[in-house]
Amino acid sequence: MANLLPLLTEKKRKLESYQPLKKEVIKNLEDWLRVELTYSSNAIEGNTLSRIETAEVIEKGVSAIISGKALKDQLEAVNHVKAIEFIKLLAKKRKSHIKIVENDINAIHKIILTGISDDWAGRYRETEIFIKGTNVQLPLPNKIPYLMGKFTQWLSTQKETHPVRVAADAHYKLVSIHPYIDGNGRAARLLMNLVLIINGYPMAIIRNEERIQYLNALELAQIKEDIQPFYHLIEVSADRSLDAYINAVEGKPILPTFTENLMTDDKLLKPEIYAEFLKIGELAKETGETVHTLRYWTKEGLLEVTKYTEGGYQLYSPSMIKRAKEIRRLQSEQRLTLAEIKNLLKN
Repeated sequence: MANLLPLLTEKKRKLESYQPLKKEVIKNLEDWLRVELTYSSNAIEGNTLSRIETAEVIEKGVSAIISGKALKDQLEAVNHVKAIEFIKLLAKKRKSHIKIVENDINAIHKIILTGISDDWAGRYRETEIFIKGTNVQLPLPNKIPYLMGKFTQWLSTQKETHPVRVAADAHYKLVSIHPYIDGNGRAARLLMNLVLIINGYPMAIIRNEERIQYLNALELAQIKEDIQPFYHLIEVSADRSLDAYINAVEGKPILPTFTENLMTDDKLLKPEIYAEFLKIGELAKETGETVHTLRYWTKEGLLEVTKYTEGGYQLYSPSMIKRAKEIRRLQSEQRLTLAEIKNLLKN
């Protein structure tokens, strides 16, 4: 995967060369980003509000009449916007990410859960929790105060690291500690953006359409210690926001920055490129295997995902048809285990 950090530094310098930015241009862009970030961050966690509904709630508060939607979903939108405004103010106060303290992170979380789970807003969990659908092992609750202390101590030492990498690491480390009973993902993404804002970068948005990629990248980092796909996703997100700001000040459209490009392993591709690849259901049809089996083989590293669609669907190269058939043959004819097959395929 390409290292985008030098490119991000260059684009940030370009944006800074346009200072001072026109207030009306930036206000319109930031109002749009505020809605998009709130929608995407909440939707990743299962919030059912659409983009339009999120904008309506942000404008009118919980008094907005959103038919058939839970009050909790509306409160999450209101709280998230308040948390965005909080981190903007906090960024001016802290001025450097090395000065972020534990109470700052808890204050962000408190805003997220206020009115939703007041007893646990800004408080560390006291029970063991699990991430559904994964084998990720989270720290026991009695370890959290120590781990959070170590985390903020680590953050205070990150003076020379590129700020986008610090933001990505802060996100990853916080969500891996999972210190709260709920709202960990939103807190981690807001902390990431706090680091970016402090360092003069626009807020980065992990789009809801990238949800599967995002969760897979986190799991890959947590279970197999391969954090590069996660780094790349964050860097691409930061790159999109920089492009949006540059386009805005240059009088160009900003929406294509967020809607036309799609994440892949090492670059951004447009939708027409997907035509030659297979969704997992199509791969199952071609190989005679079940979708469940193919997902398991993918998770174990026997099959490779080549790209992702806008909706987060995995896409496989046609070469994976032959690979899947070979895996089944080695199982049935030579009685090899999956671990043995994986080693064999590597050679």
